[in-house]
Amino acid sequence: MPTSPARAAIRIGISGWRYAPWRGTFYPKGLVQDDELAYASHQVPTIEINGSFYSLQRPERYQRWYEATPRGFVFSVKAPRYVTHIRRLADVRAPLANFFASGVFNLREKLGPVLWQLPPSLPFEPGRLEAFLKLLPQDTQAAQALARSREARMSGRARIKAHVHGPLRHALEVRHPSFADPAVADMLRHYGVALVVADTAGKWPYLEDVTAGFMYLRLHGDQEIYVSGYTDQALDRWAARISRWAAGAEPADARRAGGPAAAAPARDVYCYFDNDVKVRAPEDARGLMRRLGLPMAPQAPGD
Repeated sequence: MPTSPARAAIRIGISGWRYAPWRGTFYPKGLVQDDELAYASHQVPTIEINGSFYSLQRPERYQRWYEATPRGFVFSVKAPRYVTHIRRLADVRAPLANFFASGVFNLREKLGPVLWQLPPSLPFEPGRLEAFLKLLPQDTQAAQALARSREARMSGRARIKAHVHGPLRHALEVRHPSFADPAVADMLRHYGVALVVADTAGKWPYLEDVTAGFMYLRLHGDQEIYVSGYTDQALDRWAARISRWAAGAEPADARRAGGPAAAAPARDVYCYFDNDVKVRAPEDARGLMRRLGLPMAPQAPGD
């Protein structure tokens, strides 16, 4: 019996959901703040959690986020800046253990990729990067084992048990020009970590190297970072590129630091709009979804 072709999951969403300018514009007037995630999660099928970047969240908060969102919804989680910006990837086993013990497993089957965003001041140092990549757990069992070595200060605010067992996905967003190096792409491929395709109006490196079995895009604005919306022409271009990646190929004009990736039957794609200042992110996300023929509401597996 012939096998059916692999099918990629394409998820288009927004980075964060709690923004004052969205109230009365994207969010209906009178919607209480505690209901904003529930509303947003019925407009797009995936959202980046940003609060986890600024401080460790608590298990009960992850549990509330899980309960507020529909079946089939997926979160990505932005990892702590304490690891990336303060410790600058060095000596981070204990902070990683604390992060994975902080309750992320309460997202259950809605836990998607973990995003690691590096600061613009951190250059590529092969030894530093590889030591960090070696520490990243590749599945929930390894993450659970790492979480058990959390620091004592996590007592009373940890959640260790993973309800769902399976692989973990990691994505790395780089912001120093020295990362435009073939060695970076090779290293990320070795560890199966996705290099984030970051559109930042030319402020930081723009790279499209395929380094994992999935793609992770962050669209911060192509004219003015965090502010400018995407034109119809720009959204058409992104739809075409995403279609190529999802089909297991690459755009013909891909901007890479290294060589092309091996073809694959399909690749999942996660794409988040982070141009939130003028309330363009939700509109642009839904515009891109329409171009890709995606449903406007989250779809549960098998639906």
